[in-house]
Amino acid sequence: MLLIENGYMIDPRSGREGNYDILTEGERIRRIGRGLRGELTAEEREKCRILDGEGLLVAPGLVDVHVHFRDPGFTHKEDILTGAEAAARGGFTTVVLMANTRPPVDREETLQYVLQKGKTTGIHVESCANVTLGMQGRELVDMDRLAAAGAVGFTDDGIPLLDPALVRAAMEKAARLHLPVSLHEEDPSLIADNGVNRGRASEYFGIGGSPREAEITMVERDLRIALETGACVNIQHISTREAVELVRKAREKGHNIHAEATPHHFTLTQEAVIQHGTLAKMNPPLREEEDRQAILRGLAEGVIDLIATDHAPHTEEEKARDITQAPSGIIGLETALSLAVTELVDKGYLTMKAVLEKMSANPAALYRLDAGYLAEGGPADIILVDTAATRVFTEYASKSSNSPFTGRELRGVVRATVCGGRVIYRDSAGPARNVEEGEES
Repeated sequence: MLLIENGYMIDPRSGREGNYDILTEGERIRRIGRGLRGELTAEEREKCRILDGEGLLVAPGLVDVHVHFRDPGFTHKEDILTGAEAAARGGFTTVVLMANTRPPVDREETLQYVLQKGKTTGIHVESCANVTLGMQGRELVDMDRLAAAGAVGFTDDGIPLLDPALVRAAMEKAARLHLPVSLHEEDPSLIADNGVNRGRASEYFGIGGSPREAEITMVERDLRIALETGACVNIQHISTREAVELVRKAREKGHNIHAEATPHHFTLTQEAVIQHGTLAKMNPPLREEEDRQAILRGLAEGVIDLIATDHAPHTEEEKARDITQAPSGIIGLETALSLAVTELVDKGYLTMKAVLEKMSANPAALYRLDAGYLAEGGPADIILVDTAATRVFTEYASKSSNSPFTGRELRGVVRATVCGGRVIYRDSAGPARNVEEGEES
């Protein structure tokens, strides 16, 4: 048993908030109320572990529906175990893995490897399967078999789907399976050098860069097909103001349209690539201030309903290459919540409840996961956060450290992460270290 006392609870799904205690038993929440220690029997008090949440926010464990753990095939960058450690440190108790591994997750065997290894971590590891065999964009995977084997959605993230007939077929099948399709929206035929915005940044490096039209044309096409098929789709890591408006108009016509923003896209612009070089190179690229502002408005107005990290580990050696040769992507699991507090809450764009909704309840609902809420009988996946404290990020639990946020002081520190009723991460400082040791059950 675990009892969290004296914290300020926010449940984004129900809207309930206030000073409550939370008592867990096994992997579920047994009671939410006040003065719960007094309700315990003498035997229960002896075996109950007490976590003091005084001065802390108590919230559902975060849910990230866009992460790369590089396992199998690229485990020198990250693996499922180290990725899970990074997730727990960042307050994430559930993650959905992307399928662009080696081999890709286009067959049951690879999916089962990922899911089984995920069960050895302290968090909930779910996985998408690919849309196409080998991520070649030519032939659909056996979506029925992969769904039956545990895939929670489908994506070829990292490689856009270019054949509109194939996209339509995939969406029709996914709609019948009631599973989402997540889409990486970049038309390679329009891109000279990806990862850098065509504009001031590409001019600085003397390269062609990626124009905004590469995203806009794909988003426009796929939203049209989604509305025609009734499929549930997620427009991944949105980066342009035009794409935000396209999503806005599509959401007015259909309820199964979703879009995600990454912390780096709502925080940084192409100026960061000029400053940090390859550490701020990503697909789609960081764009202009007007695009960042449009993303912030989209988040505030609910047009963008998800915040996802696109956690993409790469080695120091890979990121040390020339701007055109280095891989795109940054890590994000450990900095995401702090960036949301610093850039969204502190600056008045979103309330803390709205941030939690976009980082727990909404992502869980998209993938139909039992996560992202606090309720009696619900999952005992809980985080304790000091929203007033700051941290300078210098070291990471991830195998990789490719982040433009290294060395930056950010507000909002995860003090403890509880998953399935077990404390799987505890910060070395702050009120959350005040724990009475006892048995967990």
